[in-house]
Amino acid sequence: MSDSDTGRAWWPPALAGVLALGLGLAAAEVVAGALGRAETPVSAVGEEFIDLTPGWLKDFAIDVFGTNDKTALLVGMGVVLTVLGALIGLLAARRRGAGLLAATVLLVVAGLAVNSRPDTTMADLIPTVAAGLVALPALSWLVGRAAPAPSPVTTPAPTRRAFLRAAGITAGLAVAGAGLGQLLGARRAGVETSRDDLATSLDLPRATPPDGADLVVDGANPWRTPNGDFYRIDTALSEPLIRAEDWTLRVRGMVENEVELSYDDLVGMGLVDRWLTLNCVSNEVGGHLIGNALWTGVPIADVLALARPHADADAVQSHSQDGWTAGTPLDVLTDGRDALLAVGMNGAPLPLAHGFPVRMIVPGLYGYVSATKWVVELEVSRFDDFEAYWTTRGWAERGPVKVASRIDVPSSRAHVGAGTVAVAGIAWAQHRGIEAVEVRVDEGDWNAARLAAVPSTDTWRQWVWEWDAQPGEHRLQVRATTADGEVQTSEQAPPAPDGASGWHTIDVTVDG
Repeated sequence: MSDSDTGRAWWPPALAGVLALGLGLAAAEVVAGALGRAETPVSAVGEEFIDLTPGWLKDFAIDVFGTNDKTALLVGMGVVLTVLGALIGLLAARRRGAGLLAATVLLVVAGLAVNSRPDTTMADLIPTVAAGLVALPALSWLVGRAAPAPSPVTTPAPTRRAFLRAAGITAGLAVAGAGLGQLLGARRAGVETSRDDLATSLDLPRATPPDGADLVVDGANPWRTPNGDFYRIDTALSEPLIRAEDWTLRVRGMVENEVELSYDDLVGMGLVDRWLTLNCVSNEVGGHLIGNALWTGVPIADVLALARPHADADAVQSHSQDGWTAGTPLDVLTDGRDALLAVGMNGAPLPLAHGFPVRMIVPGLYGYVSATKWVVELEVSRFDDFEAYWTTRGWAERGPVKVASRIDVPSSRAHVGAGTVAVAGIAWAQHRGIEAVEVRVDEGDWNAARLAAVPSTDTWRQWVWEWDAQPGEHRLQVRATTADGEVQTSEQAPPAPDGASGWHTIDVTVDG
């Protein structure tokens, strides 16, 4: 193809459509960051997709991608947008008006998605409008250089070099705009600044594990899960941006006294520090959707006491800023356990991804019925009067944590040397506690493991067993027993609808 035959190939207009769409989305990111808005066309469409996705598909995504489920969604959206942009570019090359109309329809769909999100205001639509104001002229300009419309007036045909120069400029602007949008986002909204201020004003402790809690076995997970390693499973593609000074919690419903608390009001009620283990109901046997941290917050029971729930209420429906809901038994929130409205995690203000400025933590329940991030409302109610986000998708109404245990070292299919081998891991049964852990080899006798100390029944418990490993192929299994005598069942069950069960089993090779 000669330098002047750019218009005859299919790829220049396809690339023009992709780049125009990318530049428009980058413009939306910049405007959203400058205005301090959390919603952009990409995030809104992604979150709407998450809400409309059937439960079985969400379970599949979590099972396959784990905590990378949102990354996988973003990659998938990127592929879809690339294809759509290319098709729009090809259409615009043949019929300029039809291509621009198709692009406009795509932007309208994005605007509708933004408008469907909870607490949307007209300001949230500005980034989408900006995307259109940039993408449509860019599409016309780029396609004109990739495949000029026939004209009775003789004009010089654009060269491939000229088109590639225009494409390079557009791509550079798109990348720069996307980066600038990310930089402007949380900082311009004041959220990171608000969080930084709290790091010095809140009385947060050092997150030092209690004596004897961490057995420090080489290769095993630490007793305290660092914030950056703590699992994250939620439906928010972009974290809600709420400054602590703007946050309020409303307590309403079946109560004698409706309550509204500011952040300062909540913190002023008195903070407590508690080591608590949180795990996801989607965690497979032996999985890693579980973490242990030092949480700082206010007992939920104290807040509910201000509202005085009605005697016939049996549930609290918690609402997140992003519209997500959970249903929690009222008696669990008021029975004296350390159910918290948490403001700190491991000695720091809550990270944005983990619910800043305030989230719920309830030991003994899976997160889908208790661990609401970015919580803004507690509605005292009855289970037969509402359905929460996950219960509408087939999960159990109440989610008590099942007793479970996991082998961390050696890893499955590992090769180890003959002789003494440390077999170690964790066991958990929040709010009941772990009394014993046993390990067996090749379905032989059960052997008692040594247990670490724990500050309460609400955390996981480390364990270790010294194995006299003999050469050959071996199978290791672990089971735990709760403080109230329940022995972990060998019956295998998937996570849905109320949590996985079964013994964690691994195969190892002992080299002679």
